Amino acid sequence: MEFPVTVVLILILYALTSIKILSEYERAVVFRLGRVLPQPKGPWTYPCFPAGRSHGAYSLRLESLEVPPQDVVTKDNVTVKVNAVIFFRVMQPQRAVLEVTNFLYTTSLLAQTTLRSVLGEVELDELLGQREKLNLRLQSVLDQDTEPWGVKSRKSR
Repeated sequence: MEFPVTVVLILILYALTSIKILSEYERAVVFRLGRVLPQPKGPWTYPCFPAGRSHGAYSLRLESLEVPPQDVVTKDNVTVKVNAVIFFRVMQPQRAVLEVTNFLYTTSLLAQTTLRSVLGEVELDELLGQREKLNLRLQSVLDQDTEPWGVKSRKSR
């Protein structure tokens, strides 16, 4: 009689540890035997039995990422040190997992490169006087490049 009780307790414990809880702002990308499920899971609870499955929870909240100071050479050969902050949100968690290895790191590198590239196309006077126009240009370029990853940048206020 003791053996069936032990087996039942182990099965109950296994079932309880397989329940994952996601907050309102999280979605889980679940893989079953290496293939992604059609829709991300969440919010609330969902069963994730370890045998043949893996998952990762991703936040849908607005994220901020500080771009380290960059030395930019403007069109009129003036060296300027600039920094930036990027605000972005994961819109499609499956694409953020499947299309890029690490979307946070890659977005940071892309922002650094884009910042140097866009600001290198303008003269110092334009850089100082038309910041809003340059911000929109930076956002446009970032959105174009991060759209395949399911990531969308937001304009800072």
